[in-house]
Amino acid sequence: MSVWQAKVATLFPEMFPGVLGQSLAGRALENGIWSLDVKDIRDHATDRHRTVDDNPFGGGAGMVMRPDIVDAALLELRASAPQLPLIYLSPRGKVLNQKRCRELAMGPGAILLCGRYEGIDQRVLDAHQAEEVSIGDYILMGGELPAMVLIESCIRLIEGTVNTTASVDEESFETGLLEYPHYTRPANWNGRDVPEILLSGHHAKVQAWRHAQAEEITRERRPDLWDAYVANGHIKEG
Repeated sequence: MSVWQAKVATLFPEMFPGVLGQSLAGRALENGIWSLDVKDIRDHATDRHRTVDDNPFGGGAGMVMRPDIVDAALLELRASAPQLPLIYLSPRGKVLNQKRCRELAMGPGAILLCGRYEGIDQRVLDAHQAEEVSIGDYILMGGELPAMVLIESCIRLIEGTVNTTASVDEESFETGLLEYPHYTRPANWNGRDVPEILLSGHHAKVQAWRHAQAEEITRERRPDLWDAYVANGHIKEG
């Protein structure tokens, strides 16, 4: 089995592996299921202050990361793995979803470009045909946390990272629905009982109850997902 490669270009390489070095992700990294290569963009700065940004043309607040410096970092990473897609973590990108995570997990890996300040000069993004990906409709200080989110969402789908495939296959978004609620011991906690059906031992009825719960939760909490689920013919509303 080939190793899934995560290559990261960032101004803050010390942030990695961060949470990716812990728990199942960290164990998978140690076991060689995936690899991490972090490149410090500042290594390609040409002045003694290691400057990587400059004022935006046209005026405006903030600074913009220079195309020549970012390009040099990307060329170094792409030379070592030309087959990897380049992803720029950006709030204006297409929102990451489970489908895209599965596509990336099935491939050789990804090069992840982490921006800072007001962003990165558009010319270098165009030159490298970067795919822009967002993890949600909010703003962070940089692309490092989104990069970690994307990496973990992919590597957990790779065989050997998570112990059981069933735990991955039945999760939210895998079937177009949010996940059903979970319960464990004790059967009564602070006067709250576990749903009786889960104690019945009747596998088919348990599965039917879980599916109904998933549909109800999705319909109430994510009408956008529910509409897509209905449109795909999974259920007919009368």
